[in-house]
Formats: sequence, C-alpha cells, structure tokens
Amino acid sequence: MRGTLLHMGMNSTRRKLAISSWSSPREGNIYGKLTLDASQALAYLEALRERSGEKITLTHFVGKAVAMALAASPGLNGYIRFGTFHHHDSVNITYLVALEGGSDLAKVKVDNADQKTLQAIAGELRAAASKVRGGKDADFEKAKGMIKMMPTFLLRPLLWFTGLFASSFGWEVKALGVTPFPFGSCIITSVGMFGLDEGYAPPTPFARVPLYVLIGALRDKPAAVDGEVVIRPELTLTATIDHRFMDGAQGAVLARVMRDIFNNPQQLDEIAQA
Repeated sequence: MRGTLLHMGMNSTRRKLAISSWSSPREGNIYGKLTLDASQALAYLEALRERSGEKITLTHFVGKAVAMALAASPGLNGYIRFGTFHHHDSVNITYLVALEGGSDLAKVKVDNADQKTLQAIAGELRAAASKVRGGKDADFEKAKGMIKMMPTFLLRPLLWFTGLFASSFGWEVKALGVTPFPFGSCIITSVGMFGLDEGYAPPTPFARVPLYVLIGALRDKPAAVDGEVVIRPELTLTATIDHRFMDGAQGAVLARVMRDIFNNPQQLDEIAQA
C-alpha cells in the first residue's frame, strides 16, 4: 500500500525556520510521558457538542486541561529575563495549526485559557485558524513574507533578537508582526493526526516557553479496571519542559491535575458557570 509522505518542502517557511532556529543542543530539558484513559473525556465532549453545537475536540480539551495545570503550577507560567524568573499575569497557551497539508505551521494564541470555556476555546481557535488559512491574518502574512525573503544565515540572528525582544522583554516587533509574549507559556500541537502514537517536541529557541505538549493518537488498549481487563480509549501526551523552570517533583503536579480533569471532566462545567 502506498502512502503519502508529508515533508516540509525544499525551501518552505517551516524548513527555513528550523534551519535558522536550532544548533547543537546544549540546554537542559525534562521529557515526560502521560497515558490517560480518555473514556470519560470523550463521553463529556460528545454531550457538550450536542448541547453547544460547537465542534469541540480532544485537542481543545487537552489545551484547557494544560491551562488549568499551569494555573496550579505558577512556577511554569512565566518567562526568564537576564537569569531571573518573571510570572505571567494570565495563563496563555498557543496551538500550532497545520497548513498546506502539513507542510507548514501557524500559531494561534489563546489568552486566559484557564478561565475560558471549551466552547470559547474551540470557537476562538476555529476562527483564528480559518483567518490564517485564508491569508487574512496580517501579522502572519507579514512574518511569513519576511522569512521567505531572508537567507537563513541572516534569519538566525533575527529570530534570536526577535525572541529576546518579544518573549523576554514583552515588546512588540511590528515589522515582523510579532506581539508581546507571542506564545504564552505553552505550545501545544498534535502528532496523532498523522497516526503517530507519541513524539517529543524540540524547544523552539525564539519562542522561549517553558512547556511543550504533543498530543498522540487515540488508541483502544487493554486496561485493568476493578480487577478485570477491559478495552479503553487511551491518549498519550508527551511534554518537553525547560529544566530552569521546574524539576521532576513539580512535574507531578501537572500530571495530577491532568489526570483529575480527564477522570472528572464534569468539573469544567462548574468553572464555566462561575
């Protein structure tokens, strides 16, 4: 059986960003994996879709859960400037959206994600993604045009300084269409859509965020429940965490909050009504 090979393209924007962003790894990162029973979350999402009419997916659910976990782990919700940690005033997360059949990516930032309903997050992400894909996002088009025009040896220092100004100082870089703290505290993307069970995201230097979460494929797997083996839908999440922000013990807080929300998704209704 023949399949379709997805690649970045010889001189795509995404490939130029990759070449210009990374060099040999020299920073300390923590890598973690969390496998979650998604049966309660799937049932909750199905009921929520019927009530709201909004197409709400596990991707939206994971983003909401991550935002709540960040709110419970304030040491991760911040940035480092000149070797000093600074706390963000709100929990803002970024979704990466596939463009052109997966050959390129765009970002959609959701502010105050821990306080928004799943319906609001889904609607905001849908509208922003549609705008980007339709070529109507002025900031994205401005940045994309600049990246396409510049050679990689010039793009590398430009990205470094842009990351410093926007993601450490919180300054707007109008010439590139970059807003202050453009990625928030977390970047979320999915490899499950490509049939991959799991993967680990390399930290993007110019983004300067402490947490990257990759959503794997949803699989039916055997699980032990009340002493019996049953088949349950399981979702694998993997995380890349900047070691400067936290250690393994603090990561347990993230895992606990995520498990609690997946096992008891109805608590999101209480937040929506607050």
